[in-house]
Amino acid sequence: MSRLGKYLIFLGKLFTNREKFRVYFALVFDEAVQIGIGSLLIVAIVSFFLGAVTCVQTAANLDNPFVPHYIISLIVRDSTILEFAPTITGIVLAGKVGSNIAGELGTMRITEQIDALEVMGINSTSYLVLPKIVAAILVFPMLVTLAAFLSIWGGYLAGWMTGAISPQEYIQGIQFEFKAFNVPFALIKAVVFAFLIVSISAYQGYFTSGGALEVGKASTAAVTNSCIAVLIADYLLAQLLITT
Repeated sequence: MSRLGKYLIFLGKLFTNREKFRVYFALVFDEAVQIGIGSLLIVAIVSFFLGAVTCVQTAANLDNPFVPHYIISLIVRDSTILEFAPTITGIVLAGKVGSNIAGELGTMRITEQIDALEVMGINSTSYLVLPKIVAAILVFPMLVTLAAFLSIWGGYLAGWMTGAISPQEYIQGIQFEFKAFNVPFALIKAVVFAFLIVSISAYQGYFTSGGALEVGKASTAAVTNSCIAVLIADYLLAQLLITT
């Protein structure tokens, strides 16, 4: 059987013979706290400086006196909402959350904890993986929203402190010809990326075999495959929702 087929069967088991809904409430909450709170710092730092760098570099390249300064913040706004906030956040979380999930499930597999759940009659796939996916789908859009805000704010501070653009011009650029669909588009990306990152990482960890070395390899494969999936999904979503 191909790896894709095995992955699809793995996803199908998430919804078969699952536990009662009340069993998942505490699990989803714990996973949401672990994914969300645990990722706040890295997302905040990356987003803030990404917006600052985008503002400074855009200002340095727009040296034409006929180009209004508010174009700088317009570029920061659109690039942040459409691409940087969802995609870069997704890649960062693929490295942090994805490796953690693959390592956790891989360790449970080689220590036979997953086998123990199966012996007890529990669908280990649904019990261990479904709460992680649900929590990520709930938390990722919040992190992307925070990333977009901090990135635009970082550009504002960088432009003001370097004198590249005045605060009034920056605000004007943010408001100029704003397309409201860009926000739900970014949130759609966040949901899709969350599902891909968690499901692929869980798949890699769940089917780990061997010892500690294989757990490390599974974590590496989870990050690599998740990043590739995020970039492919990024292109497909842009093609489907933006250019059509």
